Amino acid sequence: MKSQEIDRDDALQQFEPLMPSASKLEPLLEQASDLVREAAVLGASAAPAARSELRALLRSMNSYYTNRIEGEQTRPSEIERALLQDYSGDADLARRQRLAVAHIETEQQCEDRLDGLLAESREAAPRWLYSAECVQWLHERLFSGLGEQDLRLADGSLMVPGRFRERQVAVGRHEAPLHTTLDAFVSRWAQVYGSVRRGEASVVAAMASHHRLAWAHPFADGNGRVCRLHTHLVLHAAGLTHGLWSPLRGFARSQPRYKQLLQAADEHRQGDLDGRGNLTEAGFVAWIGYALETCLDQARFMRQMLDVADIQGRIDAALSFEQSARQSGVRREALRPLHYLFATQTELARADFKAMTGLGDRLATGLVSALIGRGFLRSDTPYGKLRFAVPQHALRFYFPNLWPEAEAEV
Repeated sequence: MKSQEIDRDDALQQFEPLMPSASKLEPLLEQASDLVREAAVLGASAAPAARSELRALLRSMNSYYTNRIEGEQTRPSEIERALLQDYSGDADLARRQRLAVAHIETEQQCEDRLDGLLAESREAAPRWLYSAECVQWLHERLFSGLGEQDLRLADGSLMVPGRFRERQVAVGRHEAPLHTTLDAFVSRWAQVYGSVRRGEASVVAAMASHHRLAWAHPFADGNGRVCRLHTHLVLHAAGLTHGLWSPLRGFARSQPRYKQLLQAADEHRQGDLDGRGNLTEAGFVAWIGYALETCLDQARFMRQMLDVADIQGRIDAALSFEQSARQSGVRREALRPLHYLFATQTELARADFKAMTGLGDRLATGLVSALIGRGFLRSDTPYGKLRFAVPQHALRFYFPNLWPEAEAEV
């Protein structure tokens, strides 16, 4: 038994270090501190309507970008149709649509579960996130909606959603650890990263854990999507995203660098000055720095997009275009109540919204109908209260460059 424990410990040394040494950690903690501050400002300034409406939009965007990294992308409009159960007759496109919907649903289910755990205690959420159970659950949810043919791998074997791989794999120059050791590697991964509780250090740990989970390569396929979604969820549980940004957009928009730095961190230690573990510390630190930089960039971008004063002009531009080019019944008189909804209220009674337009009742009623028809407003019932909404065709006005591929389809 003793020799088996020694063999296990020797094997686990393969993916050390799991955190940078103290001297390399300090600048990363400063980056993490910048991210925490930026996220706090964003969370404090974001209007309630922006939070509720953007959360659904960003889930679709996250799905689009993470699948694009894997070469499995769909057009934003194809995701939108799939959410309405309108799947393509083309088998491969329908498969990619199912992958997209599965990511959206898994992200929502997991965020809801985390919110429940956070309501119980601050410790429950990270304890679950850093567990084999969570990692396997994410994989199972992401891929269980595919048919057998879609799950067949290049070597003819079948990927079982949620099950750790049962054969050896190589990713580029990286030879993943023996499949018989995966339980031990994931257990060690969970133990180390799940125990990091201190503010900025836990943020650094989230970025470090992304690479080390990818390095272990626990599944026959789908590891990248699991790792990226896991990182997004860790940041959500830490209260940093507020449902308003995600690293997935940043990883996809810098895809060559994302992949290059992940691969570089797989390398073995390069001499005596490259840390004390089996893997390169320099490559590990470069990856973590890039991931933190990407997160900070995304948080800053969204703070700019959600500036309450600036968005008034963007709403006006969208309404002006609708009034002049579409002739859909949308009018610029909707600017005041729409901006009010975005900035201060989650809902407005229809009578209040119509009064704020300054129009007579008949014109105002027609305007509300046009705004709902074109997706500028949402309502749960024909006479219910009104909520701010972001139709895909207005993205280029409301939040330019947030999702350029969706803008380009309009």
